Amino acid sequence: MSFLVKTTNCHHLSSTAMAMCSSFCPHLPNHFGGRPAYSFPTKPLSFSFKAFSSQASNASSKDELTTRVGFLGLGIMGSPMAQNLIKSGCDVTVWNRTKSKCDPLISLGAKYKPSPEEVAASCDVTFAMLADPESALDVALGKHGAANGLNSGKGYVDVSTVDGATSKLISGHIKSTGASFLEAPVSGSKKPAEDGQLIFLAAGDKSLYQIAAPLLDVMGKSRFYLGDVGNGAAMKLVVNMIMGSMMASFSEGLLLTEKIGLDPKVLVEVVSQGAISAPMYSVKGPSMIQSLYPTAFPLKHQQKDLRLALGLAESVSQSTPIAAAANELYKVAKSHGLSDEDFSAVIEALKPKLQQ
Repeated sequence: MSFLVKTTNCHHLSSTAMAMCSSFCPHLPNHFGGRPAYSFPTKPLSFSFKAFSSQASNASSKDELTTRVGFLGLGIMGSPMAQNLIKSGCDVTVWNRTKSKCDPLISLGAKYKPSPEEVAASCDVTFAMLADPESALDVALGKHGAANGLNSGKGYVDVSTVDGATSKLISGHIKSTGASFLEAPVSGSKKPAEDGQLIFLAAGDKSLYQIAAPLLDVMGKSRFYLGDVGNGAAMKLVVNMIMGSMMASFSEGLLLTEKIGLDPKVLVEVVSQGAISAPMYSVKGPSMIQSLYPTAFPLKHQQKDLRLALGLAESVSQSTPIAAAANELYKVAKSHGLSDEDFSAVIEALKPKLQQ
């Protein structure tokens, strides 16, 4: 049975936990291991939080220890997310396939390990932000993967966008080590990641969710607990399916406006003030009009999410013709070398020069 719980920064805390709020990195009970606590004044909403797993419900306050956090994958999203954890005073250890991407975070105080296995072995909770299901599986379960460094008392939180089957496969292997697993894909792109304004769609081990909650709150503005593993992945795919379809329709509107002699800049203003207003339109519209697509969410990832969402829909016999049509448009854009551009570059697939 699935269920939904919405929480936001500090709103979920009991009165006791609220009274404990201070400028400390989140604390964990002693079965998660840790190091002496230290203060950091850099982010007002950071706080000392006593989280309990099912095995530590009787822990006393003296058992609270600072979380050692691992972060695997330092791309467009992972790098700013890990940076926010570091700036909040957390003890962070990082890994990325391209080691040079770790260097800016190391300069901020992060530690480095040469493999996911070694990161997981040295940390209490390890986050993974990977580009696609194949990468998520390899980093978690491959040779020198994170699962090899996990054991009872550790937690693995996959914040990548993958399909439910992939998430369940990773979960099964992680749990077989004795560790806990949580999927928590994010809604939001580069700027929200930088600003700590992501939305987490979590599912899986409830005790790990409670333990990771203060860390999620450092990186995001809200979080939802959705029950069993697979539900978070499914919700994220539905969200991104809607987003991809919206962008395709918006692209059609911009080009039609220009074609009939109207100013597309005015269209952006009109849309932003009406019932269909969405931040995406006002943020992306001006640059789209100039045929500029600074990458916040790569087009190849949007097409991947549409593909996975269509597979999800097919598995339950749900018709999704609009999303299917949008997916074809993104595939055209990819075929013309726009994979690494922002997903708003899908508008190029509608221009005559690409349709010939």
